[in-house]
Amino acid sequence: MLKYVNTGVVFQEIPDEVTLSINISNCPCRCPGCHSKYLWADVGEPLTPPVIDQFIREYGSNITCLCFMGGDADPVSVNELAQYVHREHPRYKVAWYSGRIRIPSVVHKSDFDYIKIGPYIKHLGSLKDRTTNQRLYKHTVGDEFTDITSRFWK
Repeated sequence: MLKYVNTGVVFQEIPDEVTLSINISNCPCRCPGCHSKYLWADVGEPLTPPVIDQFIREYGSNITCLCFMGGDADPVSVNELAQYVHREHPRYKVAWYSGRIRIPSVVHKSDFDYIKIGPYIKHLGSLKDRTTNQRLYKHTVGDEFTDITSRFWK
């Protein structure tokens, strides 16, 4: 079961979107240098479709995208929530920030509008650094995605 710790409306996680960032706990990646170590523990409230509905009621007029920040311990549930958002709230885009190198084969990538992959490696930097190992992809057509990481570079 996915649990979330907190949320925030953010403007820089997904280019051209006003995003509700949902921070999911129980992160198995444990990246050295992680800025969100509080998400390593299995804490928080269950992240369920009714909770998503509540977020939409609360933030819906101010956002264009929901971003699951984590969930690598239960990628099937992240995928199911993405499907739920697209089915029940189709006006919103869905993003997933994963700390994994690859998206697990049990996940249908086409259920997401954006996917960020890659563990945080301190000496390589974050998405804003040209040296980063992390990549943000935008869903284009079918199962095709385009790397838009360079949108973060100045």
